[in-house]
Amino acid sequence: MAAMSSTFDRHRIAGWFRIVAFTEAVTWVGLLVGMYFKYVGTPRTEIGVKIFGMAHGLVFIAFVLAAVLVGLAFKWSFATWLLALLGSIVPLGSVIFLIWADRTGRIGRAPGATGTAPATHPGAVSGTGRPGRPAPETT
Repeated sequence: MAAMSSTFDRHRIAGWFRIVAFTEAVTWVGLLVGMYFKYVGTPRTEIGVKIFGMAHGLVFIAFVLAAVLVGLAFKWSFATWLLALLGSIVPLGSVIFLIWADRTGRIGRAPGATGTAPATHPGAVSGTGRPGRPAPETT
């Protein structure tokens, strides 16, 4: 797997995955609006389904491929793979999966994880009430 890490830039793949996931959600919304006008709305028209159906199909395939690349690069567990696949099927699920994956560090480092020891001692509580974080300076 050493060749995998040198071939793919993990941050670039994660960035593309974020873009594709957001685009997948947008095309889902467009397809749902198109289906509304096809079956319920006035005037009834199929143009929205034709346009967003094709767009969503292409972006769905791109999302699955991007998920495969990100999963390989970040060594996802089977459960994470399954959640990514389910996120691609459920409307707006790709964005929900993306938010979860970002918060849990599945797509890079979790927010707030710096990889270094905190500047304060382990039991310290800052002025913000959060352990290990210094209080903001005031003037």
